[in-house]
Amino acid sequence: MSISKIKNAAKSLKTFQGIHFEQCLDHGETAELMNKWLLEVSWEVANKVGGIYTVIRSKVPITKKEYGNNYICLGPYNDSFVKTEVEISESKNEAIRETVNDMRRYGVHVVTGNWLIEGFPEVVLFDIGSAAHRLDGWKGDFFEYAHIGIPYHDRESNDALIFGFCVFWFIGTFIEQLKRTKKCYVIAHFHEWLAGIGLVMTRLRNYDCGLIFTTHATLLGRYLCAGATDFYNHLSYFDLDKEAGDRQIYHRYCIERAAASCAHVFTTVSKITGIESEFLLNKKPDILTPNGLNIQLYRRKPRSMWSLDPIIISHERITNFVQGHFLGHYDFDLDKTLYFFIAGRYEFSNKGADMFIESLARLNHMLKSCGSDVTVVAFMIFPTSTNNFNIESLRGQSVAKMLRDTVQNIQSDIGKRLYEICLKGNLPTPEQILHPSDFIELKKCIYASQRSSLPPICTHNVNDDVHDPILNALRRCQLFNARYDRVKVIFHPEFLRSTSPLLPLDYEEFVRGCHLGVFPSYYEPWGYTPAECTVMGVPNISTNLSGFGCFMEEHVNEPQTYGIYVVDRRYKSGEESCHQLAQYMFDFSQLTRRQRIILRNRTERLSELLDWNTLGIYYYRARQMVLQRTHPEFDEELLKLTNETLSTPSTPAVSRSSTPAPPDRDEGTDDEDEPDSYDKVTNLVIQNILFYSFIFTVEIFSLKRIR
Repeated sequence: MSISKIKNAAKSLKTFQGIHFEQCLDHGETAELMNKWLLEVSWEVANKVGGIYTVIRSKVPITKKEYGNNYICLGPYNDSFVKTEVEISESKNEAIRETVNDMRRYGVHVVTGNWLIEGFPEVVLFDIGSAAHRLDGWKGDFFEYAHIGIPYHDRESNDALIFGFCVFWFIGTFIEQLKRTKKCYVIAHFHEWLAGIGLVMTRLRNYDCGLIFTTHATLLGRYLCAGATDFYNHLSYFDLDKEAGDRQIYHRYCIERAAASCAHVFTTVSKITGIESEFLLNKKPDILTPNGLNIQLYRRKPRSMWSLDPIIISHERITNFVQGHFLGHYDFDLDKTLYFFIAGRYEFSNKGADMFIESLARLNHMLKSCGSDVTVVAFMIFPTSTNNFNIESLRGQSVAKMLRDTVQNIQSDIGKRLYEICLKGNLPTPEQILHPSDFIELKKCIYASQRSSLPPICTHNVNDDVHDPILNALRRCQLFNARYDRVKVIFHPEFLRSTSPLLPLDYEEFVRGCHLGVFPSYYEPWGYTPAECTVMGVPNISTNLSGFGCFMEEHVNEPQTYGIYVVDRRYKSGEESCHQLAQYMFDFSQLTRRQRIILRNRTERLSELLDWNTLGIYYYRARQMVLQRTHPEFDEELLKLTNETLSTPSTPAVSRSSTPAPPDRDEGTDDEDEPDSYDKVTNLVIQNILFYSFIFTVEIFSLKRIR
């Protein structure tokens, strides 16, 4: 694919049935005209827990362009995050103020304000603790309406129940307030089962609200995959109730399934998760809503002529760490050293860490067998329980820093001596350049760097390391960082941070400094890690069991030529998949520096496909679909209201300024503005009608096939 083909692919994604996404981004004009509101409900609104936080946070700017001030995010109140991420203030909207005040009168602590991210969206946050006294009553109500019981000991589910009922309360009162002045169209978009109770209650009480439910990963799917089952080949054979009951998550599973069933529109983030939901939730998604990124945040900023490229800076910091870590056994050429990495939540099998380590052992054998002088340093970034830094890791970094400082001091002294000798018109002798005292200082550092043991494979002391899956896998594959090994491994069991005394880099800087990201996940509904690598121009390996891998295979011809390697874990055996991964890494290690640079540039070209400006239309389609199902008259009302607005004459005070403008200029401006505004709205309505006609035709055709 050339650059033009990539742009055409992105353009085709933005257009569907004549609807071009950019035409819908009117900064809330249509939403305000029609009194249309979007409520985004998630446990991770201004509350970072997992990947959904990234989804919502990065999607806010494009959503604000469509809904303007008629977009509200609802989430739980988390004091530690609110202090740094939310500007607390009373809402300027009367309906929101009245709704919040009504809840406060009954003792529920509700915080309103604006989320301090791009787009500055309005947020409404509910303090779970302040409503805990209503827990038993709400449990009874939920069982009465949904016939789902929640055990007393499950605190997470109890919190989800309180949050769900607060959202349900807010939606009901908010709609009542809106309808006092004008007919309204409210859409509530719920993410994951933790927000699902609010959706279920809203639907069962028949509130006038369009409901969308998005699952980013099914509960039962994550548990079953972690249990080392042949998940995808046995989807239709699982006894779902028994599997959920055995894992003591039956009530959670019921909440998730009820939310999917009660939603007017059900979406998943990828095709592979859609297949999973069809079997585990008994509901096929109405539409797929892939996760995007705000690529402007990842673009490298223009640099001045005298500043270094961020990639070079990050690479040098990683190199400094590697030099200290392997001090005493440092026998490889850094110009022929490649940095591979895997990162994510510590789910040993689901994230593919087991296959990665096995493939590294095979890669080590392949490199030694062919006599390659390339060294691969493989980082594994998985946070787990630790009690301190590994003393050998700290010692290595300390000695390396001492050696670096000593050499720099000697360099400075040598420069001064050379200058003094040359000023006198003499040529320096070796004895004059390097004094005996310099030799002594260098010997101290060299002797201090000597080790009687191999370089550590872990930077920290892991609690219960005897049973740690990664450490056990490294021992089984005998990856001990021996001198003759071409593959060196470093397990970093903490999140990366720029204040670390070992590896002072944050995650984004670290990714830019590496050569290849490896993510051979077995269970990955989407996969933000390979997507982030792509927009930062870092080649990466994923699988056809991840949403990202499926998306790239579907929309990019020969993704391997763009640095996107997709391992087949669905249709091949584990042995074949492992061999394919090892071969991909070996092939990459044989590329020249120039070939790797070209590949990085080609990888970065794909970033437009992953931007919310491209993928946001999928969420737009879901919202239009829910409006069609709950308010079929919406388009007619929009066209009627538009005609009334345009036909109403404006007042002289508004249409004319105090100082008359030239008549031809004033009339020309008025004549041009009105048709443009009318055409814009009319085209949007016509495009929506075409879209709905297509959906209706597909549904009729599906019904005929079923009959």
